[in-house]
Amino acid sequence: MSEATIIKPDLQFVNEIIKGGGESLKKCYQCATCSVVCNVTPDGNPFPRKEMVLAQWGQKDKLITSPDVWLCHQCSDCTAYCPRGAKPGEVLNAIRKQSIKHVAMVPFFARIATDAKLLPILFAIPMVLFYVILMALGNTDITNIPSAEGGIIAYHKMVPVPVIDTVFILTAIFAAASAFVGIKRLWNGMKAQAGQIPSSGSLTGDIVASITEILGHSKFADCNVNRTRQWGHMLLFYAFAGLTVVTMWAVGYLYGHELFGIQPFGPFHFGESPYPNSDPVKILALASSIAFAAGVVILLMNRFAQAGKAGIGSYFDWIFLALVIGVGATGMLSWALRLADMNAGYLMYYFHLVFIWSLFAYAPYSKFAHLFYRTTAMVFARRSGRDKK
Repeated sequence: MSEATIIKPDLQFVNEIIKGGGESLKKCYQCATCSVVCNVTPDGNPFPRKEMVLAQWGQKDKLITSPDVWLCHQCSDCTAYCPRGAKPGEVLNAIRKQSIKHVAMVPFFARIATDAKLLPILFAIPMVLFYVILMALGNTDITNIPSAEGGIIAYHKMVPVPVIDTVFILTAIFAAASAFVGIKRLWNGMKAQAGQIPSSGSLTGDIVASITEILGHSKFADCNVNRTRQWGHMLLFYAFAGLTVVTMWAVGYLYGHELFGIQPFGPFHFGESPYPNSDPVKILALASSIAFAAGVVILLMNRFAQAGKAGIGSYFDWIFLALVIGVGATGMLSWALRLADMNAGYLMYYFHLVFIWSLFAYAPYSKFAHLFYRTTAMVFARRSGRDKK
């Protein structure tokens, strides 16, 4: 007679999934429709059926570092076709939130990025940070900030570029360290579950192949219900890439002029901002901003249009989207108010800094973390052969 297997459900884990957007979890009766209709899951290692039963039974250890939880792109085909309304896509999203908390370098940041009750703290941290900086600079009164040459407002008069660079370089280091620790913990957890990994081919090759897949957003093309999400995600992805280039370009303008004495030439205006709208960096910034706005609009329209089939999303989804919209809206308004030479631009720029800091400091703890952990899972799937159809 075979030995009995004793299962010890983690009821707190089950409750966290339910509170985190997976309130329909108990409706699942294991018909496997979700795994059948999913176009993303590998044939030999299907999900999300097994994840649903593991979640119902509170098997935290088998889910919290499961690669399949992260390989899910939340197409919501499974949710749309579920005969019981169990919404597997929403449940797996809630499990990913618990996974982020588990691998987080700073658990407190994971809590404030995922708990609606802690929303005031999420924004209070950067608001206090930048207000203290303004106090130290003596620039808390936006009506008395010196103007740039020509008498127009200039944001570097409010917060000098070296100060901004210092703050965000430190923020980037913190975010990178958080992501590194989280990726390492997730990878080790996946290895512990999988045991011996065949690991054929090269790790570099697997990383390149996974990044290539991400750049093309090819997995989103396999979705049916939320097909338009591919374009929204892609526009946002490349908008962020463009704005990152803009930031580095602007830093090159400033320090290239100050440290190496590079003078303006042709359309390139080395030196302090503001730069004319004809400068290539401004053109790239405008193009990226348009792509940014278009991506946000597509995602919002898709979310509301598919709410009946795919669900409206949880706080975890909406706070990330709010940060993205906040960055874009305050950035565009800051630009418009500067062109209009209105002192209100300084206040808007303050909130722009708050939103930018929040987006990047909380990146490894919010839904932005999908960029790090889904990529990790995709690489692991290639290493272990789980992605093969």
